[in-house]
Amino acid sequence: MSLSLLGLLANISDVTDRMALLINNLHNTSRRIPQPAFLLHSLPNGTSEQVLEAKEQAAMANSSLQRALEYLEELRVRLEESSKAVAQAKISVSNTNQLFSDSHSTARTAESKLNEAESRTERLYDRLKPLKTLRENLSRNLSEIREMINQARKQAASIKVSVLADKDCVRAYKPEMSSSNFNTLTMTVKTSEPDNLLFYMGSSSSVDFMAVEMHRGKVGFLWDAGSGHAKLEYPDIQINNNKWHRINATRFGKHGTLSVHQLESDPLPAVKTTSPRSATILDVNKFTLIFVGGLGRQIKKSSAVKMTQFKGCMGEASLNEKNIGLWNYAEREGQCRGCFMSPQTEETSFHFDGSGYSVVEKPLRSTSTSIVMLFKTLSPNGLLLYLASNATRDFLSIELVEGQVHLTFELGSGPLTLSSNKAYNTGSWYKITLQRNKRKAYISVMAADNSSDKEIIEAESPGSASDLNRSDLDPIYIGGLPMSRPIRRQVVARSYVGCIKNMEIARSNFDLLRDSYGVKKGCVLEPIRSVSVLREGYVELPSMSLGYQGELLASFSTRNHTGIILAGFSKAGTRRRRQARQPFLAVMLVSGHLEVHVNMVEGGSVHKVVVKSRSGSFSDGQEHSVILQRNRKTMTVLVDEDHQETVRLSSEKASLTFSSLYMGGLPPEEGVGLLRTTSSFYGCIRNLALDAKLLDLSAAVKYHNVDMDSCLLEERPKRVLLPDDTDLEADPTLDPSRPPPPPPTQLSALTPGTLTCASMDNSTSLPEANQFGISRHSHKVLNINPNTVRRSFSLELSVRTFAQSGLIYYMAHANQMDYATLQLLGGRLFFTCDKGSGPATASFPVPVNDGQWHTVKTDFNKKSVVISVDSQASAPVLAKGNTLDVENKLYLGGLPHSYTAKKIGNVTHSLAGCIQKVILNSVELDTQSPVSEHSTAHCFTAAQDGTFFSGSGYAALRRYQQAQYIDDHVL
Repeated sequence: MSLSLLGLLANISDVTDRMALLINNLHNTSRRIPQPAFLLHSLPNGTSEQVLEAKEQAAMANSSLQRALEYLEELRVRLEESSKAVAQAKISVSNTNQLFSDSHSTARTAESKLNEAESRTERLYDRLKPLKTLRENLSRNLSEIREMINQARKQAASIKVSVLADKDCVRAYKPEMSSSNFNTLTMTVKTSEPDNLLFYMGSSSSVDFMAVEMHRGKVGFLWDAGSGHAKLEYPDIQINNNKWHRINATRFGKHGTLSVHQLESDPLPAVKTTSPRSATILDVNKFTLIFVGGLGRQIKKSSAVKMTQFKGCMGEASLNEKNIGLWNYAEREGQCRGCFMSPQTEETSFHFDGSGYSVVEKPLRSTSTSIVMLFKTLSPNGLLLYLASNATRDFLSIELVEGQVHLTFELGSGPLTLSSNKAYNTGSWYKITLQRNKRKAYISVMAADNSSDKEIIEAESPGSASDLNRSDLDPIYIGGLPMSRPIRRQVVARSYVGCIKNMEIARSNFDLLRDSYGVKKGCVLEPIRSVSVLREGYVELPSMSLGYQGELLASFSTRNHTGIILAGFSKAGTRRRRQARQPFLAVMLVSGHLEVHVNMVEGGSVHKVVVKSRSGSFSDGQEHSVILQRNRKTMTVLVDEDHQETVRLSSEKASLTFSSLYMGGLPPEEGVGLLRTTSSFYGCIRNLALDAKLLDLSAAVKYHNVDMDSCLLEERPKRVLLPDDTDLEADPTLDPSRPPPPPPTQLSALTPGTLTCASMDNSTSLPEANQFGISRHSHKVLNINPNTVRRSFSLELSVRTFAQSGLIYYMAHANQMDYATLQLLGGRLFFTCDKGSGPATASFPVPVNDGQWHTVKTDFNKKSVVISVDSQASAPVLAKGNTLDVENKLYLGGLPHSYTAKKIGNVTHSLAGCIQKVILNSVELDTQSPVSEHSTAHCFTAAQDGTFFSGSGYAALRRYQQAQYIDDHVL
């Protein structure tokens, strides 16, 4: 642009000069014309006509020249203006060039600053790495601190020193419960005062309340669920005699019961009443407080309650069968002291509530173990004792699994598990005696009051190791484990609900209350009221009947839209007969709505009720109450009080008898063709009652794949598993809480023709496909740039397998806080990513272990993880944290023997299958030139049944073990 302007200026200057010269010549010509004209005029008259003509032409020339001069002057003015404009343009170009020059300089400076900032960022990131490690350690420490705080609170709640009050002691507690149609309260109290407020639960934001008070020495139970208060007074007994009394008050729906008796005397019958109108759910919110002995000023009491103070001793109190630690209060007013006249007699037994454990220390001989204990429980599963080494893999555990006593120990050359034949979760005392001498173990289980009823199991551990090596300071856990404690894979149970007494280890007795959490002295077994159905399970209850004026109640909570809550069938119909004609009753969720289907008589019509939630769905994770009230030919269904539907029945039959009543699901083939859905429930069902009587689930006829005595909406958090070094292990699982299947005791006969080997004609291989699973630790290590996966990555590969489980790929930080992995379990794919703030797992619902090639793509970004198979994507799963910080290694197909993955369950063995075309962020990785590899090979073109022997190897089978890596398919 600058050169063009200079050329233009030069041309204009040249034209200007030429114009000036032309004007000057014209002026000179103009000056010369007058003189010849004068000479022509001076000629005498009569000159020739040519001269006159010349004069006229000269005059015309003069006129033309004048016009030319005027035009040239105008042109000169225009040229001067153009010259000025060009000069201005030149100045603008000069300024623009300067700006360009300054901008270029500024850009170079900015680039330099950016490079410096990047350099500083890298240096800062390097400096932050130790800080991140420190943060991770702090996070783990904080988790442990939180657990210790919880344990301290539980320990405070287990203090059994009575509280003494003289009308000036008020203690407030936060309820560990939610709104429900069921409440039960148990208290022990001693007083000489006739008028007292013993218990009050209420809120300043709701009219709902529950209270127990004394008036003239008599105990009264009051409550209001929103439709008017009810009052129930226990007659004929006055408890203000300065002796200990136990009070039991229960509210279920509209029904209430109350019993009072002196501790030294036999229990007396309960009295009953019913609350007015239809409200059944007692509201509990964030403002609700509990007061045991007197009422504070934090809330306004109901006018139905007359008393506000308490004078006497409060021994203990429990709400909804959970102990209220009287010394574990949230707020306190006035002077509160201890009342050392405790109502409890001296106890040698200890009750474990399932939330804690007791820990003891004892030096033990490595060659022998001696343990004696008595236990009593109604729960089918529970960890009674866990003894392990912190430095080796040696351990010993005693637990209940489906009611059976399991002894498992590992001395270094393989675990041994012994199981009883009988179930012992009957609510009676049983005695366990264990004697181990080197590899030989002897365990007996017998009734505490009948030594002739004894079961004895003996066995010898595998291998040659005979010592259980541990430090004298290694803890011994009884009744459970802390969440932070790693556990052996073979241990099934994690906690225990029940009683233990006379614990003796190596002839030493222990006080299990001394160093414990969630443990209290004494033994009162509470009935099992709840069940968690999380793995396609069910509970079968004994036969029962719904009368012509009967009532059936239950509570449920789930996040799944469809599933069986309750289903009862009459024995009039069997599985072999036409089930659609048999009498039945079913309560189920279908697409978030609650449906009740009932058929009263064989061959009768099915009556249906559909109750829809005003919020859209009952599968919202909140607890909901369902009540079925039958009044002869009508049945009313109430859900959460404010949803009500009625159906008219076709029969006034006196009762509907269920020969089979199921909770949470159905056995295979049961209800097929009869019910709208047979899908298993997923969540919690509790407080099942028939005709105002709560059912004890410990009396179940059968249960399958359920977690009794718990109320969970999802699987329990994964335990940290300690690795095993042996190659022969039980079937792996992503969930360490899943029990391993027992090893087979004998080999089954093979039917001729059931196994065929691949023909050599089809043994051509694919050079780009890699076969893994040849050994447990088959793998390849590929080099990657960690920076390319920090904030997001997309990893695509092709896989072909018949295996049920195996590791496909894995990358992790050195401390394994951050990791990403793709695993196969049960034939399905699971993609898990953890950025240090908790794992996020996306799964694909369709199995891929069909021996066909599948293209699998795993995508991770700042917000979510997604897995796609053959272009079909899973739902995105939210991922917490900021960045994924991993090492520069991608483990493909498995892990080295020297590497232990700590946080991905025990699906760490190599995938028995083929992998090819590994593409990370659109760049294909070179799997043929790995950093390192172990026990891999090329894959065959086609997958076939059978096992291929190349002539350079062999298969070795061990007795009573399953060979994991001899697959009956040629890959």
